[in-house]
Amino acid sequence: MKWKNIYRGMLMGASDVVPGVSGGTIAVILGIYDELITAINGFLSKDWKKHLGFLIPLGIGVVISVLALANLIEWLFENHPGPTQFFFLGLIIGVLPFLFSKADARHSFSARHVLLLLIGALLVASMVFFQLEESGPIEQLDIGSYLFLFFAGFIASSAMILPGISGSFILLIIGAYTTVINGISNLQLDIIAVVGIGIVLGIIIMSKLIHYFLAKYPIGTYALVIGLVIGSVVVIFPGWPQNWPSLLACIITFAAGLVSAVTLGRFEYKS
Repeated sequence: MKWKNIYRGMLMGASDVVPGVSGGTIAVILGIYDELITAINGFLSKDWKKHLGFLIPLGIGVVISVLALANLIEWLFENHPGPTQFFFLGLIIGVLPFLFSKADARHSFSARHVLLLLIGALLVASMVFFQLEESGPIEQLDIGSYLFLFFAGFIASSAMILPGISGSFILLIIGAYTTVINGISNLQLDIIAVVGIGIVLGIIIMSKLIHYFLAKYPIGTYALVIGLVIGSVVVIFPGWPQNWPSLLACIITFAAGLVSAVTLGRFEYKS
């Protein structure tokens, strides 16, 4: 068992609670993205013990983080949205040098790879036009509501595993985020179970697609991924603060996010 993955999972879980930030992006910062995709694809293979040894601690960390931090993240976004979003902006921008290095962009990118990067960036950035305000969590749950939450989890998890595309933001777009985050905060086991099943199935299916493209077209896949990450900057950017104290707080949290990404990335990639 790679018990070190518990803390990695906690970082991924914390990011997955935040609309606009992708757990896949954090996996890239941690240097485990390729291994994550391989492990998800291989846990039903003959090497299942090896892959489960990677995935189980990671999953434990994700669950601990989501359950422990759901209320905190919700509070931060309600009371200090600007500085919180600037911290995650720093994290996202901090991962880009590692992605460019991983793809060896300077030597391997051609015109078609730049085009893929631009397509990925525009695809994610366009989501800023689809932001919706939810009226509140679903109060009366019936079969239709549970089916809706299952498919919401399925669609969101497909995005969750892609760097740059936030599963929480997808939940926000389709009108399920408030219900899901409220269910987690209040430990509503029916909501957690239904959404959880959808998430697991979505991750398995999407990981197989990503694994295929990483194996067949690694440079093109990384070009698209870099574009997705760049596009997410547009989605999460909250606008410039209106006063100097808020601006200073945002600069500090942005710097903290940037330093965290660079420091963590260097440590993880070296190890």
